[in-house]
Amino acid sequence: MSHSNDPAVIKRLLSDKGRWAVVGLSSNTSRTAYGIAAFVRDLGHEIVPVHPKSETVHGQQGYADLASVPGEIDVVDVFVNSDLAGGVVDDAIAKGAKAVWLQLGVIDEAAAKRAKEAGLDVVMDACPAIEAPRLGLS
Repeated sequence: MSHSNDPAVIKRLLSDKGRWAVVGLSSNTSRTAYGIAAFVRDLGHEIVPVHPKSETVHGQQGYADLASVPGEIDVVDVFVNSDLAGGVVDDAIAKGAKAVWLQLGVIDEAAAKRAKEAGLDVVMDACPAIEAPRLGLS
């Protein structure tokens, strides 16, 4: 059975202020992750950049991987190729994240299933910048 996004989960994740680890976020302003991270930040969430370069982005210290991020993570926002998403989801589960959000075009049904079975909220193939206005949140 394929994953289906729950509008109530999407609304809660976007509304309840949290700490979002954005995997694939670098200082490259031409990448979609850069703009979407700013959008999520402007909704009131804390952004934590996660990228092998560990760059500071939007004024926030970056980390090479999820395991290196200190403290709790509410949402792991996945901006990597679908082929790599499963590993990121597994890292999110190991880190104790509360949710994973796979961005528009990032699809991994098996990883979504693993995350749900581990008790995480899952949003897949969706974008906060599309969902928030649709739900009247921005």
